[in-house]
Parts: sequence; structure tokens; C-alpha cells
Amino acid sequence: MNNQTDHGSRAESSDGTAQAMFGAGCFWGVQAAFDRVDGVVETAVGYAGGATDHPEYKQVCSGDTGHAEVVHVTFDPAQVSYQQLLNVFWSIHDPTQMNRQGPDVGTQYRTCVFAFDGEQEKTARASLEKLAASGHYNRPVATRIEPWAPFWRAEDYHQKYLEKRGLSFCH
Repeated sequence: MNNQTDHGSRAESSDGTAQAMFGAGCFWGVQAAFDRVDGVVETAVGYAGGATDHPEYKQVCSGDTGHAEVVHVTFDPAQVSYQQLLNVFWSIHDPTQMNRQGPDVGTQYRTCVFAFDGEQEKTARASLEKLAASGHYNRPVATRIEPWAPFWRAEDYHQKYLEKRGLSFCH
């Protein structure tokens, strides 16, 4: 059974770290990308944005729970800004693909940002608007900016999946 990691809806923690949560397709590659960012203290893969408590991988893959595969990022804002994390997020996936990334198809692979507070939401929306206006993509940006949602940690075999196999990225 998965444990809910109750990070609350506050971006900043009492220890001076902050948190962010991103969905950009299969969480294995997303986690590996954020693990390489200086200032990222910890990452965990899991599920957010759905209606089922304690979702398991097979349930999420069915599309019935409404969850996205996400990476919860704990970071040191003195070393890396939320905007810099957004820049990584935009660079590691195609934000114009609705409910898919590459060969992975389904609502759990949607492109989304879960904002932990109003400042993160404001920053994420401004970043999305700038990207959309850049002319970089021929299609509209499909990324959803959503309010904080409970994070349910994925099964242990999903944590650091690529690292455990000596890989640094997925497809």
C-alpha cells in the first residue's frame, strides 16, 4: 500500500527547503532529470490529482483514478529557483501533448504543474504564457496548472527506477 506524503499545501518547509510537483509523462525519466539539478535535495515519484486514496500503479494506469504520474521535488531555493525548475520541466517533455508523452498514452501521462501556493501558481502561469507566446511550438501548450493535491508515493520499485538500472533517461 502506498503512503500519502502529506507535504501540505505550503511551498516552503520549516527547514528552509521548498517543494514543487510536476507531471511530464512517465515519472522515471522526469525524476532522473530533476535529480541532476544542483539544489534539488530529494525527489520522489508518485501520483497526484486524482480521486482515489492510496492509488496503486495498476489503478492509475487504468485511467479510472484521475491521477497523474508526478515527481515531488524538494529543493533549496538558495541554490535553485522555482523558475529554474520550471525551465527544466519545460525542457524535458513536449508540453503540447495532451495525455501522452512519446509512446506513453493515457491521462496519467498528462503535462501538469501542481502549485503549492499562490506564488508558485503565479510563476507557473507566467512561465507557461511566455512559453506559449515564444513560437517554439506549432501547437498550443496543453500543460495544466493545478492547485496542490495530495501526493501519494509510488511503490518502492518505481523510486529511482532508472538509477537502479544504470540508466540516465527514458526514450
